[in-house]
Amino acid sequence: MCAVTAVVAAVPQAAAQQTDGVWMGDRRAAWLAKAAEAMPELRRTERHPVAVVRSVADTAAFQGWRMEYAGTVDSLYASSLKQRREVIVDMGEHMTGYFSMRVNHTGMPADAPIRLRLTFAEVPAELNTPFDPYPGGLSRAWLQDETVTVMRLPATVAIERRVACRYVKIEVLATSYFDFRVDDITLEAVTSATGEAPQLAEGTDPMIRRIYDTGLKTLSECMQTVYEDGPKRDQRLWIGDLYLESLANACSFRNHELTRRCLYLLAALADEDGWLHATVYEYPQPEPQYNQHTMDYSLLYGVALLEYLKATGDMTTARELWPVVVRQIEIARTYLRDGLYDMQKQPQWWLVFDWKDDLDRHAPVQGLMTFAVERGWELARMVGGENDAADWSELARTMRKASRKAFYDRGAGVVVSGAQRQVSWLSQVWMILSGTLSPKEGARALAAVLDDPAACRPGSPYAYHYLIEALIACGMEERAREQLVEYWGGMIERGADTFWEVYDPADDYKSPYGFHPVNSYCHAWSCTPVYFINTYREIFQR
Repeated sequence: MCAVTAVVAAVPQAAAQQTDGVWMGDRRAAWLAKAAEAMPELRRTERHPVAVVRSVADTAAFQGWRMEYAGTVDSLYASSLKQRREVIVDMGEHMTGYFSMRVNHTGMPADAPIRLRLTFAEVPAELNTPFDPYPGGLSRAWLQDETVTVMRLPATVAIERRVACRYVKIEVLATSYFDFRVDDITLEAVTSATGEAPQLAEGTDPMIRRIYDTGLKTLSECMQTVYEDGPKRDQRLWIGDLYLESLANACSFRNHELTRRCLYLLAALADEDGWLHATVYEYPQPEPQYNQHTMDYSLLYGVALLEYLKATGDMTTARELWPVVVRQIEIARTYLRDGLYDMQKQPQWWLVFDWKDDLDRHAPVQGLMTFAVERGWELARMVGGENDAADWSELARTMRKASRKAFYDRGAGVVVSGAQRQVSWLSQVWMILSGTLSPKEGARALAAVLDDPAACRPGSPYAYHYLIEALIACGMEERAREQLVEYWGGMIERGADTFWEVYDPADDYKSPYGFHPVNSYCHAWSCTPVYFINTYREIFQR
């Protein structure tokens, strides 16, 4: 396991403290300063395209398109871009960074501006799906296309926005009599990931190796000055992604200061009552996305702090941020009635869990809160915060008892959720991770739903992470290995060189936003095979 355990002296009680009406108002500036002190340096590497390629429609390829070789980069540099009108270059692998290229005339001087369109794509279909009229539910501006007017030649065209891509399409929109060409196409790739990840054991299955390498690539590109959820879209810190990225980082690059920065940043930017916002921005100055509360994410903050403490032994940070953990559980407790999470109480939050609109979230949130309370009690004992959490162990027992009564169908051996008694994979998962089901009961429940085509399946790598955790917790090691290889290996077989935000083996075009090109194809919550492969070597490194 990737952990270091230690015990420290008691810390003061974490009772809610108000300064000028703001919870922990006297500490927030110091927390923000500590986040700033932990700002990592970005490692910058110049990369250049490896080939010219062309798009080919192919119904067997992911989203109906693939790329094929169409020439060398040198041949592009030696030829007229005006005559080509359009070209696609392949950077060889997915990259996150800053794009530039040189443009020059080839004979008579330029007598007018030229206008180019640059489109940056993570997967081939992004270059072959019309962006307009835009049907998506997120901002059209997230799509990575830029129109550039070059007034005089020679010139260096540099795109100010950071891009995430493998392919770059250059189109000529307007020109005059003179001819011109491009050269020195460069992408300055950036990441804060440093250090060498552990090597896998000799004899590790080749697909596991590919999954591991792809997971490391995904993680490294999402490690910027915070743990970003996606380097193409959103480009900010979310608590759920932080937790999973920090698990993978602790077993690979071990850049723990990045985790520390994110923990302090989230704490400093909590709302006035101390409730964590699910996501925060860094620029132009740190601030939260106001009123963006997700109860499952705020509860996972304490689990992330616990795992950080185990990985680093950093008692100072754990003790300083312990009151934040207490406050999240205090807030969540206001939604309990007789040990059950009250889904009818007017919510001020939403629940993530998965990109699945049809998932009933009652049993999952009940299980996740129980899990968070239990892990919080573990953290309390480590940092000496038992007085703040004196009844948490009993609270977890009460919730488990209420869960079995409300959600567990003993006859069928499965967990049900909601008025329609939905049977979902995630309901079983969270009742297992919370300790509500015994390993034997959990194994029975998972075996039933995995083989039930009517059960509500997960829709994202985020949900699949917790499925793998639950399978391992129940001793279903072969099923855990099979699910990891089938799911993440399925992305690789569909052409992934970084893992995606959304992957449904039955639907290439699935998008939570109504338009698949705006999906993130390098996404933080997809990197956790790195954690599993390193932590459970006996399961995956053979």
